[in-house]
Amino acid sequence: MSNSGPGAALGADYELDLFGRPVERWREHWKGMPEFVQEDLTPHRTLSVHCASDADYEDFERRFGHIYHGKWIWFPARGYARWRDYRYVTKEPVLPKYPVYVISKGRWGSPLTANALERLMVPHFVVVEPQEREKYATTLGSDRLLVTPFSNLGLGSIPARNFVWEHAAASGAERHWILDDNIDGFYRLNRNSKIQTTCGVMFRAAEDFVDRYENIAISGFQYESFAMRRAKLPPFVANTRVYSCILIKNDIPYRWRGRYNEDTDLSIRALKDGWCTVLFNAFLANKVATMTMSGGNTDELYAQTDDFDGRLAMAESLMEQHPDIVKVTRKWGRWQHHVDYSAFHSNELVLKPGVTVEEGPNNYGMALKRLDKEGSSKR
Repeated sequence: MSNSGPGAALGADYELDLFGRPVERWREHWKGMPEFVQEDLTPHRTLSVHCASDADYEDFERRFGHIYHGKWIWFPARGYARWRDYRYVTKEPVLPKYPVYVISKGRWGSPLTANALERLMVPHFVVVEPQEREKYATTLGSDRLLVTPFSNLGLGSIPARNFVWEHAAASGAERHWILDDNIDGFYRLNRNSKIQTTCGVMFRAAEDFVDRYENIAISGFQYESFAMRRAKLPPFVANTRVYSCILIKNDIPYRWRGRYNEDTDLSIRALKDGWCTVLFNAFLANKVATMTMSGGNTDELYAQTDDFDGRLAMAESLMEQHPDIVKVTRKWGRWQHHVDYSAFHSNELVLKPGVTVEEGPNNYGMALKRLDKEGSSKR
């Protein structure tokens, strides 16, 4: 596939036909996985409407229908599904087979990811530094705490990440999950709806998918905010960066490094060596935006001062590591890094010898249930 032209931005999950039109390729891989149907429901045209007064606003609603969240309306009206009242449930728990680690610092009072995993009944370690052990134990109890042999090294999360990698490898596991501590829920995207799950089924399905292949080094869940519900998306994108909710093959020849954008750097290093990465759109992590919660790297690395711009430092650090494919740009009023992943479109997924994939979908026992009045959905 060419790295320029109308399909260049689509990634390795698309190719172009003889007429230059993008053709989906993901279907050949997404067999034996949860159903994924995602249509293009994005607006054909969008208009901005200005109301000079509350009376005009109310008149507009009377004429054309309710304005959702005070921001948008469909014409003709399409209605509004309240999917937040539903959950994907299974009769029996479906749990990950690889160890799950949450690295955390300074957030014992708001352990979002640990609480989210607890709701899913997913076993996990919360990795903390010794000086904070008692504080986390007060919030979470001691059973799931894994205490590092170091503290306050001033290197962000890198020492904890490498500690986790060594711990997981020593356990004999083939892979391990490593999650940031500011994720407050997990969602399945299907049929243009993002609905929360109530067990670890997404983790298990993702593990089963990557274990089919001999060359997937890194995989993980897309951010919920980045997967537009009405957009036509593939269930996964190959050969791009993986952030914050990551499944890593333990025997790849890398470790975490640097101070900023360490997840992007790790993805790029693997891709440059010919490995594949997989970012799942079918499975989503609802991560709180970077630098909006105290604790973690927000206090230690990203703090803004008159003489220091944390976002600029992040972008420049990645460009210094990979000047061949990274540029520093300014978008949405702030500094960002821009990575050109087109060089990795030719990294092809390779099935392990002898692996056969069943035809048709496998929903892993998931069923859609409406919450009861108490806010729970029973299996």
